[in-house]
Amino acid sequence: MSIQITFPDGNQKSYEQPPTGLEIAQGISPGLAKKAAVVRVNGELWDLSRPIDRDARFEIVTRDKPEALEVIRHDAAHVLAQAVQELYPGTQITFGPATDTGFYYDFARAEPFTEADLEKIEARMRDIVKRDLPIVRQVWPHDQAVQFFENAGEKFKAEWIREGIKADEDLTIYRQGDRWLDMCLGPHLPSTGKLGTAFKLTKVGGAYWRGDAANAQLQRIYGIAFATEQELKDHLRMLEEAEKRDHRKIGPQLDLFHQQEEAVGSVFWHAKGYTLWRTVENYIRRRLEPAGYLEVKTPQLIDRVLWEKTGHWQNYRQNMFIAESEDRVLAVKPMNCPGHVQIYKQGIKSYRDLPLRMAEFGACHRNEPSGALHGLMRVRAFTQDDAHIFCTEEQINGETVDFCKLLVSVYRDFGFEEVRVKFSDRPPQRAGSDAVWDKAEGALKAAIEAAGLPYTMNPGEGAFYGPKLEFVLRDAIGRDWQCGTLQVDFVLPESLEAEYVAEDNSRKRPVMLHRAVLGSLERFIGILIEQHAGAFPLWLAPVQAVVAPIVSDADSYAQDVAAVFAAAGLRTETDLRNEKINYKIREHSVHKIPAIAVVGRREAEERTVTLRRLGSERQETLPLAEAAQRLAQEARPPA
Repeated sequence: MSIQITFPDGNQKSYEQPPTGLEIAQGISPGLAKKAAVVRVNGELWDLSRPIDRDARFEIVTRDKPEALEVIRHDAAHVLAQAVQELYPGTQITFGPATDTGFYYDFARAEPFTEADLEKIEARMRDIVKRDLPIVRQVWPHDQAVQFFENAGEKFKAEWIREGIKADEDLTIYRQGDRWLDMCLGPHLPSTGKLGTAFKLTKVGGAYWRGDAANAQLQRIYGIAFATEQELKDHLRMLEEAEKRDHRKIGPQLDLFHQQEEAVGSVFWHAKGYTLWRTVENYIRRRLEPAGYLEVKTPQLIDRVLWEKTGHWQNYRQNMFIAESEDRVLAVKPMNCPGHVQIYKQGIKSYRDLPLRMAEFGACHRNEPSGALHGLMRVRAFTQDDAHIFCTEEQINGETVDFCKLLVSVYRDFGFEEVRVKFSDRPPQRAGSDAVWDKAEGALKAAIEAAGLPYTMNPGEGAFYGPKLEFVLRDAIGRDWQCGTLQVDFVLPESLEAEYVAEDNSRKRPVMLHRAVLGSLERFIGILIEQHAGAFPLWLAPVQAVVAPIVSDADSYAQDVAAVFAAAGLRTETDLRNEKINYKIREHSVHKIPAIAVVGRREAEERTVTLRRLGSERQETLPLAEAAQRLAQEARPPA
């Protein structure tokens, strides 16, 4: 029986024996075979060496494709695991996936890994690549796999197979050379030599077996990997730049905020940082009012009964903080949506009242694992620029289009020109029937297409109550940040019995659109700090101008200048210290002050100021009123 292969261009070819992907590629072109990483068979990625035993749609995936990069990174994780076990016998392996920029692997070892160990491990990885060991896919019965890993002392692998794979199911094993193997779904490259050397180990961290703090603690080794050496070099340069821009360093240096152990996952905002916060918050508030949003405020503590009705207790309980009072169990709200439904339900709503747009700068708390916390980017206590739109099904398109226009405009005002959209569909753990999810996903797809924004699929990453759009912005050094979201929810209005009176006097459920532009204000401010490396545009800068006298005789005039600047709406400070002017300028430049107004005897006599801008050696002497007017114009917030 022949095997019929259909190529992307529609051409077909028959094979008398099941061909491998590599054989097909070689038959097309030896050069193409050399570039091939894996193949796609009926939409699924396969190893080049795996025989194709059925009629199939076939495509060669070359090394420069995104799908191949994920395979390269997964191979790097396996080579890392082999290197560790060769260098440190007795170390147990667990799992190691590819990540957005590289890979990691979790190990069980009594002794901690050190930075010196990373150098040795990376050198051994390069040796394994040089050996060009063949990578061979095998299929083992369940019991054979359990027995092998138990005999090898790999208790974590054996446990996973016993508890996570049915006894009558086979599993795939990938063998690298004669001595090392790992359980894996694949696919992988044909040999370790195909990995190349564009990888680097970066750090050691901690993890728990199966992500549960009650289980054994593991050591996680992280690395980065790319298809080419140039891509690796470019990424390392980006990491160097990111290190300079790290908000966890710049924030305290600029006296914006700090964090400490007594309030893990929370932020102490200093006066300058809170000025920045309020500037961002007030900007969003100004954009919401003309868009028809009504601002509300909901409680922090809500009885578990309500969270049970919404499905959060069943689907999100592990992320919620709990409090008890007078035999009642309360949850600190992790999100604002149930509270907004309670406001919506006060009084009878008509179809004429819809869409109803309800906004809140809601303070939320989520019990994030301590190992996942990261400065402002991942916290336990945060505020969202949250809103919920209650509307009819027919209004979903129009509301989505309006929201997308608002979001893109806001991002541009903050200096982000490039925005991408991901469509996240139903997750494995969810509320609502498949029919409801079909309707929600169909409505959201139609809406984003009506908005005219291209999108890519992000399978299985929707919220438990509905599909969502994730808006990803790109920063000044090329990193992507997911910030805004829009979710279509048919589930929550049903579970909380929200309704409106339709035109025919029947009672109907509204659709609930969950949306945020910035997302967490803490996280967005962290992104802003790194985007601008602390040198904010004038409208965002916590201190917009400093008036610095050259001599003490000009102190009185400096205070007059500061008063004029303040009257013009500028956030202004004076520096009357008995220090040389060059010292003052250097210090205020380090603190990223956008404008320094230098004044001396001449400026005092002529009622002028000499302006110096951050990052420029040039200076300009202007009449005081003109300087104040010009700076105030530049400092005017967008919109």
